[in-house]
Amino acid sequence: MSELKIRIADSVKDAMRAKATERLGTLRFLQAAIKQREVDERKDLSDAEVTAIIEKQIKQRRESIAAFEQAGRVETAAKETAEMAILKEFLPQAATEAEVSAAIDAALAEVAAQGVTGAPAMGKVMALLKSSLAGRADMSALSAQVKAKLS
Repeated sequence: MSELKIRIADSVKDAMRAKATERLGTLRFLQAAIKQREVDERKDLSDAEVTAIIEKQIKQRRESIAAFEQAGRVETAAKETAEMAILKEFLPQAATEAEVSAAIDAALAEVAAQGVTGAPAMGKVMALLKSSLAGRADMSALSAQVKAKLS
């Protein structure tokens, strides 16, 4: 069992003991998503794969928050925001602006050395960044920064 899955399981137990129903619900939902993927793929997931599931859950929360706020459902958006904060606890420490900038510059240099320019360079740069910054940076923000540097 991966270290991250153990941390999540321990957090579920702590939430049960503390009778923190909102936290418990969020963590159980996360465990269900992890278990579903393990059943689908018939293997134990690594920490990187669990991190990808957490990122997907956070992305879903962001989209829900935007939709709820647009519809004027502030209390539901606040609930989603709280769930997103719980999920973020299990992500690796976020990369600093300097680390992100350095990673983008390195990826751009590597792709330029391969002779790739224009639109195809965007995909190659993002693939390099995803491997190095997965779980540590918001990929949509990275995409915007890369697009700005490529143009």
